[in-house]
Amino acid sequence: MVIQNFARHAAPGRRVEAGQGCRGLRQPSILQRGRRHARRTVAALSFWNVWWQKKNSLGKLSRYTRHARPLRGFTYTRRDKKMLKKIDASQLKLGMYIHDLSCDWMTHPFVRNRFLLASDDEIRKIREAGIHDVVIDSARGLDVQDAPTLAEAQARTEAELTVIAAAPVIVTRVSVGEELKRAAMIRHQAAGLVRAVMQDARLGKAIELDQVSPMVQSITESILRNPGALMSLLRIKTADDYTFLHSVSVCTLLVAFCRSRNMDAEATYQAGLGGLLHDTGKALVPDRILNKPGPLTDEEFAVIKQHPKNGYDILLKTPEIGPIPLDITLHHHERRDGSGYPDKQGEGTISELAQMAAIVDVYDAITADRCYHKGMSAAEALRKIYEWSKFHFNPAYVQEFMRCVGIYPVGTMVMLESGRLGVVIEAHATNLLAPKINVFFNTKKNVYIQPETVDLSRPVGFGGGDKIVRHEAPAKWKVDPMKFLVVA
Repeated sequence: MVIQNFARHAAPGRRVEAGQGCRGLRQPSILQRGRRHARRTVAALSFWNVWWQKKNSLGKLSRYTRHARPLRGFTYTRRDKKMLKKIDASQLKLGMYIHDLSCDWMTHPFVRNRFLLASDDEIRKIREAGIHDVVIDSARGLDVQDAPTLAEAQARTEAELTVIAAAPVIVTRVSVGEELKRAAMIRHQAAGLVRAVMQDARLGKAIELDQVSPMVQSITESILRNPGALMSLLRIKTADDYTFLHSVSVCTLLVAFCRSRNMDAEATYQAGLGGLLHDTGKALVPDRILNKPGPLTDEEFAVIKQHPKNGYDILLKTPEIGPIPLDITLHHHERRDGSGYPDKQGEGTISELAQMAAIVDVYDAITADRCYHKGMSAAEALRKIYEWSKFHFNPAYVQEFMRCVGIYPVGTMVMLESGRLGVVIEAHATNLLAPKINVFFNTKKNVYIQPETVDLSRPVGFGGGDKIVRHEAPAKWKVDPMKFLVVA
């Protein structure tokens, strides 16, 4: 740049000799003033250039920090993944910086997810919460030299998922587009039903199974036609309807899970009934706690932990309720390592359906946006649950659940090797890494494109010839992938 060359070669003014007073100082020469102005101009141009590039490429502002030396502009900094390491909880020491607690947000007792370990009590709380491994930031605290980096741990997980993805899945009867309208109606009706059930429970009224059973049947029929339609719609929740739609989601996911495991119709129905009613006990939790716009205190969390037993007691008063819904309601927060509640059951004592319910309950909870917690993408949530399955869940059940909903579930936004963004609309029967995608955006040209369906299982020239690079967060690109589930 002309300005840079001018600044580099500008001659300095006359140097003031030692002992010369202020009155002897020369005024800065024109060249000196030009050099100073040029340095400030280059700094400003550098900052705004970086800001504009990042704004356009990421869709949001990234973090910027001022360089240590003034007048050298601003430097964009990103956390080096080599600084993030995954360690066992037994290796924790004071002075380590926790970057990720490796658990769902309702499990740990801390206000923040990231903090510096400053007391032995914090380490004790982490272990008592059933957290077995964490991610530390060695740039902000003590290091563990031989620990794997977060990138290495994630790469190992992706390699293991490739093996899981090779198993066959159940083929859908109709397309997601055909089922969406019916699924939307079921979602609305089911949420209203759960709201009424909880209102009755709060007033001490008995739950009428005659009203609940037909809804479980409707959900089951939608799952049989195309599970992706209803499951993708149920990921959209607001603060007002979260509690009710969460119960509908757990019912839907549990029915789909049972179906993928070829369980008989009666067991599937009973599991769906348990899923729809599993949080009935939350009707007795005060609204100020249930809808609190922030993390819970220890005392408030103790109240929340009473809801499985409260729900069980409510359902016991319901005529003709079966043992499966009762078991799911009471034990959907139990964990294999004994860290769950209310009975701290361990491996070998938690029933099959209660373990399945625990998986889908966590999956739906961590993918939902709350006012104090940003939900994960469905693809990221599956990878987290897979990692946690070493201790909290049955690994075989988790793998079967991943095959049920897909490594990239319907409605997931993905980046393709070609640089196009798309939304998953259908899983492939024998390769979960090659689903059908509706592409709608070209990231290389930064423009929307005519939506089209790409079958990643097909070669070039036959509607395929591309590959998923990674899943993407819709908020990052400020788009709603649900608008592209159906190509007009």
